[in-house]
Amino acid sequence: MEKIVIIGDGPAGISAALYAARGNMEPLVISMGSSALDKAELIQNYYGLSKSMTGKELHETGISQARELGVRFMEAQVLGVSGFDTFEIKTTAGNLEAECVILATGSQRKTPGIQGLKELEGRGVSYCAVCDAFFYRGKEVAVLGNGEFALHEAEELAPMASKVTICTNGSAPDFSGEAKFPVNTAKIQKIQGDDQVTGICFSPEVSAMDTESAQANILPVAGVFVASGTAGSASIARQMGAVLTEKGNIQVNENMESTIPGLFAAGDCTGGLLQVAKAVYEGAKAGLSAVQYVRTRARDK
Repeated sequence: MEKIVIIGDGPAGISAALYAARGNMEPLVISMGSSALDKAELIQNYYGLSKSMTGKELHETGISQARELGVRFMEAQVLGVSGFDTFEIKTTAGNLEAECVILATGSQRKTPGIQGLKELEGRGVSYCAVCDAFFYRGKEVAVLGNGEFALHEAEELAPMASKVTICTNGSAPDFSGEAKFPVNTAKIQKIQGDDQVTGICFSPEVSAMDTESAQANILPVAGVFVASGTAGSASIARQMGAVLTEKGNIQVNENMESTIPGLFAAGDCTGGLLQVAKAVYEGAKAGLSAVQYVRTRARDK
C-alpha cells in the first residue's frame, strides 16, 4: 500500500510531493503528463526566476526537481477514488491503495455549453454516477463525454439503469477498448425538460418540417450524467462525499484537509487566487499535513 498518493503534477502537486519526499514518505504522483501551467505563455511574477520562462519550462523544472528527490511518477488517468480510512484509486493503468490522497488536478471543469444543462442541474442533470445512480434504477440515462471517464461513469450506472447511452456531443470516441454501451456521436442541441430531464435533442440533419425524422433526433432519458474530459479534483471529491463550497471548490481546513480524513486538496481546486505562488504554498501545506497524518496513523496502530 502507498503511503501518500498525489493526483496531479502541477505546482500544487509537485510542491506537495517535494515535502512528502523530504518527510521520507516516498510519494507517488499520478498524472497524464500535462498541466494547465503548460498553457501559460510567459511566467514573470514568480519568486526566484532569474529570467522569464514559459509555463511548460517551469512545469518541467518542477518535475525534474521532484525526481531528484526520489518522487515517483505514474502516467495514467484517474477514474475515481473510493474508501474511508484507506483509499482505492482507480486508474487506466490499474488500481492501487493508499493511506492518504492529495487532490491537485486544478480547477473544476467547465460545464459544456449545452442549452438546458445548467438549468436542469439537480433535476436530471448530475455530475456523479456513484452519488446519484440509485435514483435512476430502472430508467434510461445518458452519459455526456467521449473518454475513459465517461466510460467509467457508464459502468457505474449500468447495474441500476435500464439502459445507458454515451453521447459524445460531436466528438470522436476516445476509449481504450470497445464500449459495451450504445454510443451516439451526434452534436447535442439541448437537454429537454421543464422541471425534470425528459430527453436529449440532437442537432437535426433534416428539415424541421419532417416530423417523423425530427422525432428520431430525440433520445428519451430520465437523467444526463456529465463526464466530459477527465475526472477533476472536485469531481473526485464530490464522488467520495466530501463537502464542496458554493462555488464548487473543495472545502478544506487550515491543514488543507477535506471533510474526509486523509483526503487533502491543494491548488486551483480549492478556489481563491489562481496563481502559481498560491498553489505552491497550498501544496507545501498539504504535503506537510499528509506526512503528519500518516505518521499519526502509524503511532496509533
